[in-house]
Amino acid sequence: MTSPTDWADPPPAGWTAEDLRRLAPSGHRRELIDGVVLVEPAPGPFHEAVGALLGTRMGVLCPPGHSVTQGVTVRFGDQRCFIPDVAVVIGDRCVDPSRWLVPREILIAIEVVAPTSLLMDRITKPALYAAAGIPYYWRVETDGGIEVSTYRLDLVEEVYRLTGEFRNTIDVPVPWPIKIPIDEITP
Repeated sequence: MTSPTDWADPPPAGWTAEDLRRLAPSGHRRELIDGVVLVEPAPGPFHEAVGALLGTRMGVLCPPGHSVTQGVTVRFGDQRCFIPDVAVVIGDRCVDPSRWLVPREILIAIEVVAPTSLLMDRITKPALYAAAGIPYYWRVETDGGIEVSTYRLDLVEEVYRLTGEFRNTIDVPVPWPIKIPIDEITP
């Protein structure tokens, strides 16, 4: 098999999640879609701060039986894995960043949109998260101020339906009542 460090000669069947696991840390975000490695630059300070602030607020508001994590890989199969910016995990244990999560462990996947992730965060990831059965998806737009769009999975159509767009205060009744002023997640 080709070494996962030999990017010039990918395996004929594509890269696997195990190939990614063997790579040395690089400061880049590496995700995998159908055997193709997607490499993004490390998120910038503003992006990271928004994710950290939102993750912290969500952690405070989480009911027992749930936890919040950032930067942990969710493995959808041998050749597909993504790293949500923030994830609400079913289970109140501390999430070990070296362990992969699986979609059934995720209650809410949250993506903070960056200039290098527009297509992934607005189209690709929501479609694949929905197909995997993740119940809620939130998208945080940061261009021109922070706006949070919340979505709930339509179980029949396997797509997300918009449940709210928030510029002042995130205010949703499900999966539990969540109310977060946008200025509390604005660096």
